[in-house]
Amino acid sequence: MDNFINMLNAKVLPVANKVGTQRHMTAIRKGIISTLPLTIVGSFFTILNNMPIEAVANFLAPYAEILDVPFRYTVGILALYATFGIASSLAESYQLDKLTNGVLAVLAFLVSTAVPVHVTKNVSGVISSGRYINIANLSASSLFGSIITGLLTVEIFRYLKNRNITIKMPEGVPPEVSNSFVALVPAAVILVLFWGIRYLLDFNISSFLSTLLMPLKGVLVGNSLFGGLLTIFLITGFWTLGIHGAAIMDPVIRPFWEMSIAQNMSEFTSGTSAHNLSTIFTEQFLQWFIWIGGAGGTLALVVLFMFSKSTYLRDLGKLSLLPGLFNINEPIIFGAPIVMNPILGIPFIIGPLITGSLAYVLTITGVVPMMMARLPFTVPGPLGAFISTNWSVPALILSCVNFVIDLVIYYPFFKVFEKQQLRGIACLEY
Repeated sequence: MDNFINMLNAKVLPVANKVGTQRHMTAIRKGIISTLPLTIVGSFFTILNNMPIEAVANFLAPYAEILDVPFRYTVGILALYATFGIASSLAESYQLDKLTNGVLAVLAFLVSTAVPVHVTKNVSGVISSGRYINIANLSASSLFGSIITGLLTVEIFRYLKNRNITIKMPEGVPPEVSNSFVALVPAAVILVLFWGIRYLLDFNISSFLSTLLMPLKGVLVGNSLFGGLLTIFLITGFWTLGIHGAAIMDPVIRPFWEMSIAQNMSEFTSGTSAHNLSTIFTEQFLQWFIWIGGAGGTLALVVLFMFSKSTYLRDLGKLSLLPGLFNINEPIIFGAPIVMNPILGIPFIIGPLITGSLAYVLTITGVVPMMMARLPFTVPGPLGAFISTNWSVPALILSCVNFVIDLVIYYPFFKVFEKQQLRGIACLEY
């Protein structure tokens, strides 16, 4: 076991850390995560528009159309916001002007993704003549296009600036004015390039990437039990090695997660039952059914620690309870520790695989609905499961049952670890 751990430390960890901190991967992660407040707020309006209390639902029914607007301008154009965030983050890492690069990236994304539709005649009571764009093209379904345009825009800007292919203003000109003139040539190049790709070559970057990468979505995020368990295994496995599992997986899986929950929310808003949505293994599925107390389902371990015979474990459990209730488990992961600890690492990985399998079976059999909203990750598990599945009582019960399963799985390993701790103290006293 020691040789295996040493091998992981020597070969796997450096590679994983390098991938996780790579400039472009970091920009993608930061840019997409920057949209988190929007999707959470948009989810609240989805929930508000689907209240389970009949009196409240009847009261809000006349306002359904206007209550839908916040959803359309948050989740509905998610890729547009992500484009700005990704480009700004990458520009910052190069010490370039964030605002300029963010705006140019949005320009590139709109030109390459949102084709204007020219309506030449008024349709009485429906639409007036003019030019329109379909905001569905700016949703999470175009997220891969937003990633590519965001990254490429910054690289083009950097290339031109480093080779002085820009317009320079004399010293003394305010930075805001100077930056605007510096961006003139890059803006022209970026506009013509992405316009040419979309309209002259008739090539849709977002559609091409979505088609190309969709098989990967079926593996990591979707309705495949194997794919869901693989994701769970990788995240918990990285955590046991001392690496933030979700952070490592984010650049690969985050776009799929965002697309999936946005699609579920959109389908639900359009009238589809929560039992018949597109994706089971969304991030929220993991959050509310499996990560009870945080990755690895560690709230159960926190509770066991609170009643430990070891003073250290008991104090650690008490200190970790409040964060654990709100799904923050770094204190227990690094305090116990679970990192590089085979005794606690085994249930940390096995527990979520078992609870994830149970949740999957109950979902595909229709006992619990799929996730139709996105809440802050700090919402306690059972409550999050209850609200995010359209107020499903079976979902709330499942979250509680999975917590009990975690307790049962952790218990024998906890007792072994506790005995080890007490033996170590006894040896020190001796």
